[in-house]
Amino acid sequence: MLIERLQERIPADRIQLDPAVTASYAHDEAEWAPHGTPLVLVRPRTAEEVQEVVRACIELGVPVVPRGAGTGLSGGANAIDGCVVLSTEAMTTIAEIDPVERLAVVQPGVVNDHLREAVAEHGLWYPPDPASAPWSTIGGNVATNAGGLCCVKYGVTADYVLGLQVVTGTGELVRLGRRTAKGVAGYDLARLLVGSEGTLGVITEVTLKLRPQRAPERTVAGYFSSIVDAGRAVTAVGAAGIVPSALELIDRHCLEAVDQWKNMGLAVEADVVLLARCDVPGVAGDDEAEAIRECFEQAGATWAARSTDQAEADALFDARRLAYPALERLGPVLTEDVCVPKAAVPEMLARIEAIGKKHNTLIANIAHAGDGNLHPLLVTPRDDDGDRARAQRAFEEIIDEALALGGTVTGEHGVGLLKMDGLAQELSAEVMDLHRAVKAALDPHGILNPGKVIAAAE
Repeated sequence: MLIERLQERIPADRIQLDPAVTASYAHDEAEWAPHGTPLVLVRPRTAEEVQEVVRACIELGVPVVPRGAGTGLSGGANAIDGCVVLSTEAMTTIAEIDPVERLAVVQPGVVNDHLREAVAEHGLWYPPDPASAPWSTIGGNVATNAGGLCCVKYGVTADYVLGLQVVTGTGELVRLGRRTAKGVAGYDLARLLVGSEGTLGVITEVTLKLRPQRAPERTVAGYFSSIVDAGRAVTAVGAAGIVPSALELIDRHCLEAVDQWKNMGLAVEADVVLLARCDVPGVAGDDEAEAIRECFEQAGATWAARSTDQAEADALFDARRLAYPALERLGPVLTEDVCVPKAAVPEMLARIEAIGKKHNTLIANIAHAGDGNLHPLLVTPRDDDGDRARAQRAFEEIIDEALALGGTVTGEHGVGLLKMDGLAQELSAEVMDLHRAVKAALDPHGILNPGKVIAAAE
């Protein structure tokens, strides 16, 4: 019945029933998150086609799972048995770039890096830059409120969303937000949809704030013999009042995995590397880079220097972006995404290290260290249930420790399926009920990505 209804309403080439194809859209990159078997994959190209899909699903009570590029790491785009997977990957139009108002209007399937390249031609810059920027889409970035390497200074996706076009849980096509630099009319429903992971509406267009192109960045690298010393350097940078444009941590496990995969010649005499960048122009930028280097040395760096080789500096940042897929080649990776106050970074890193030893689990570490967003990567051998069980316990303990230090269970990857229990720990019962009330109001038929983010009341 549903297939016939869809075929009546949208072009046939948007609909895919081949099980081999639909299976490849059944889950995101969260390898440990469960997923079901979709009934059909739909790849619309217009907002009106998305609306027709949602309306058909409302009429027949079929769940809709929105999906971007599938680069998510929490299971938020994972299929439910019998659902429609609604992929926005074919919605790739950049409808407008306005240099005067400094905004862009794009469909959700536009790839992050493609947008950055397009606006750069107008002397503009779109700051949010998740590690998956070469592949992830703006719609997925908005749905998870993605961060990235430069969000320590420039903020996350929500800080750049001015407005949205959305298909609601009642099948209406509506516009939320504004195009003006300021605006406080009504509730901020656009902001509510950012980070909602497809549970409150399906995003069909995004209006984004842009910034002028910035000055060239300077890179400072520091080598450390322990992850705790590297954490102290992060705290020292913050205590000095410095706001770098990036402050990233990557440990030896990650560097070696990338080197084995890409043969980039990244061998370093350190267990942990901190990479900082600053984009203050002129002499002030040189002074800031030197101040960062001094913070690294004072915290115990075995070596610290401002890079004079741009290619070398870029290779280190490329390694940071490639760390996750490189580690996946070694075995299934369970990815954490906790965020703690900057002052708690050294202690949290020490606790992560202790948890790895306690459970005999390999934990590689990458981090947006400058804002306390840590990504411990728990790697297990393939088809080893014992190691997998130990890694799962370690994963849960890392969440417990992050909350104990005043942190949060997810800084940018979203709740999806993997962090639902953690969210219930972080939020009070009363606040969880508020979430359920919002979900019920905006998705009264319960078809929008059900079973994600907020667990049903017991």
